[in-house]
Amino acid sequence: MEKVNMTVLSEKNASTTINSTSHSPVDISPMDLVLAIFMLVSFLVGILFNGLFLWVLGMKMKKTVNTLWFFHLILTYVIPSSLLLFFAIHTLLGFHWVFGLAMCKVLHTLVSLGLFTTVFLLAIISLDRYVLVHYPVWSQNNRTISRAQRLIAGVWLTSLILSAPYLAFRETQVLEGGRIECVNNYALSSDWDAPEVKTLRSQIYLALFLTRLLLSFLIPFCIIMGCYCGMGWKMKKKRLARNGKPFKVLVVAVTSFFIAWAPYHLYHASLLFKKVPDEVQLYLRAIFIITTCLNWCVTPILYLFVGEKFQQVCKMSIRALLKKAFVEISILPEDDSTANGVANPNSNQSNL
Repeated sequence: MEKVNMTVLSEKNASTTINSTSHSPVDISPMDLVLAIFMLVSFLVGILFNGLFLWVLGMKMKKTVNTLWFFHLILTYVIPSSLLLFFAIHTLLGFHWVFGLAMCKVLHTLVSLGLFTTVFLLAIISLDRYVLVHYPVWSQNNRTISRAQRLIAGVWLTSLILSAPYLAFRETQVLEGGRIECVNNYALSSDWDAPEVKTLRSQIYLALFLTRLLLSFLIPFCIIMGCYCGMGWKMKKKRLARNGKPFKVLVVAVTSFFIAWAPYHLYHASLLFKKVPDEVQLYLRAIFIITTCLNWCVTPILYLFVGEKFQQVCKMSIRALLKKAFVEISILPEDDSTANGVANPNSNQSNL
């Protein structure tokens, strides 16, 4: 959630650090005012609905591999949506950072943690579905809650490692007039104007941008699309039965993620090019804030409406709707129940 004219790469209008702690009020633009209000509304909606969904999934539904996946997926929406209050206040104060150095590091680290964890979980869920369709007997015999928990723990740890640069590079900088900015200091240097320092900052920023683009967007996108193509081909060839609701829920989760985060990566890509007009960066920034906020607070609500008529949603409880979305369903046709020499009358029951 960075303002375009902030010293993101440190080559744009670097300012001299001063000791003054006073801050002159800064008028915010109508666009920033609208964005701040939008973030406040998203904060309230996200906390209310995501918290409710977590409670239902964690306390009111039987623990399965499927509910475990989506419990942690919704948790990745709760974490960043709960931080929107801070970013909204920051915007209303004219991008004057009042929360201190520690919060500057922690808040942006948590946003990055949510980004990586969300896409990694979506990729794992897609792979889980792919294995379930192509190797149903193996999946049933090896797909356990304990293994899913270890895999999820690995995802959170990996995401934390990939988000660690924010703990190192984020810092507060006092500008003329006493305004404080929370910015990335990629060279870990207080000298913002030296040409060699600017070059180093640009190189580190480029490396981190490409890493984030590949690991949190392009590679997972290819994995997920490959899984869906493989599942579609297998289902069509073998005429496998499946429940449409859980499949549609995953499609909504994946689609909303990539629609939401594409503007984010475009915005940060625009910061790499000095010739991109500030107006374009402003609009890209506004679009990515709106889409990411919608992804965090609206996507879980869509789970209730996928494949349901509005009247049905109104008549059913959230628990019933979520149970239907993550239901245990039949994936194997009856002829496959003894495949690979395995005879089990219940072998056609799995989580899709």
